[in-house]
Amino acid sequence: MFKKFTNGCVQLVNRWLPDPFIFCIILTIIVFVAAIPATGALSHGFGGILTLVENGWMGGVWSLLAFSMQMALVLVLGNAFASAPIIKKFLHSVAGTFKSPTAAIIGITAISTIACWINWGFGLVVGALLAKEIARQVKGVDYRLLMAAAYSGFVVWHAGFSGSIPLQIASGFTFPNGVEVPATPIAQTIFSPWNIAMCLVILVGLPFILAKAHPSPEETISVDPALLADEEFEFKKPETPAEKMEYNVVLSGLIVVAGLVGLVLYFMHHGADINLNIVNFIFLILGIAAHKTPIAYVKAIESAAKGAAGIILQFPFYAGIMGLMTFAFKDADGAVISGSLAGVISDFFVAISNRITFPIFTFLSAGVVNFFVPSGGGQWTVQGPIMMPAGEALGVSPAVTGMAIAWGDAWTNMVQPFWALPALGIAGLSARDIMGYCILTLIFSGIVVCGGFIIVGLLTA
Repeated sequence: MFKKFTNGCVQLVNRWLPDPFIFCIILTIIVFVAAIPATGALSHGFGGILTLVENGWMGGVWSLLAFSMQMALVLVLGNAFASAPIIKKFLHSVAGTFKSPTAAIIGITAISTIACWINWGFGLVVGALLAKEIARQVKGVDYRLLMAAAYSGFVVWHAGFSGSIPLQIASGFTFPNGVEVPATPIAQTIFSPWNIAMCLVILVGLPFILAKAHPSPEETISVDPALLADEEFEFKKPETPAEKMEYNVVLSGLIVVAGLVGLVLYFMHHGADINLNIVNFIFLILGIAAHKTPIAYVKAIESAAKGAAGIILQFPFYAGIMGLMTFAFKDADGAVISGSLAGVISDFFVAISNRITFPIFTFLSAGVVNFFVPSGGGQWTVQGPIMMPAGEALGVSPAVTGMAIAWGDAWTNMVQPFWALPALGIAGLSARDIMGYCILTLIFSGIVVCGGFIIVGLLTA
């Protein structure tokens, strides 16, 4: 029965999920149409529609440029680092500990979940790279499921060390519209007993569920290890002054030393604040060190950059969708005079909630909004000013409301290609290849988190 359900999910996705770029276009059309009544655009005549296009969609298209570059670097720097001979040997050694397809799926799911809980950027890269190496060594393992398992660990990221919402409210937070969130220590959010319990249930249960989903031998899609081989940089004896500089280990060494000093100073001054820029900087410095010569690292980056096409093309469209979701009409003085589509969705869930059900409905609403605003920071800006005061009015603590938004933001990433693009770029797969299996992660984690928030609601009522 379970295998039939899994195969049904895979077949459904393979048949109906288009290329992620087509998915972007379809989402854009759906959100644009839904935003017209939500914002009251027609009350402004045809000019209201044009304003929605210009200020909503076009106004958002380029709003994620910095983030897009960060995500492209997650893929490129992580892949370049892994292609260094010394790192290949290490990944080869770790992957060699898994002797069967079942062990491989269980192992990569657990490792990815732990890594993503520690830091989501680190976890995305490490999971994809290790899965790729496991595919080279473990015979009979399904490559699609293996990569889906590596990505599935991402479902806990917002409940972990790098969760942007719990970290932002730890010292108090004020939204642009003036709504204030009191200081909420991470002992009440990330390290709360109920949050840790949900993470542990997922960590223990998810690896075995995905392992159980492994296709039968005749349905397994393995990959030829030769197709996963990285381009090898061919060293030669430098002859010209230019080549001697390109092969100069000292030049690389100077940058590495400077980078390590900078990292030490950063952590001395900022503690364990590991943001996306720091993750990328770590991979940059370690990559230069691992490749030894400047020209070897240049070649590794050139090879890795080929997988960044999806991010470059699709992220502006998701930024445009976010612009449509958050757009609201304003008067001549800049005061908001209409609602936004994201606000309408959030208000609906607030209207049907009480003190017990508010956490679970907040989680579910965040999961819906995340389809269209697949950015933790962006979603917090959209939903926080609505859900946090509503929760306070119902007597729900800011810690519970904030974490409900955080879990919802991470939850539907399992069927939203946005965050999978770096891992897919490393793996050389499409979203269609893994999302059928990720539906299992969506269902299991959804049950766990819903159950957890129902218990929290009952205990705090």
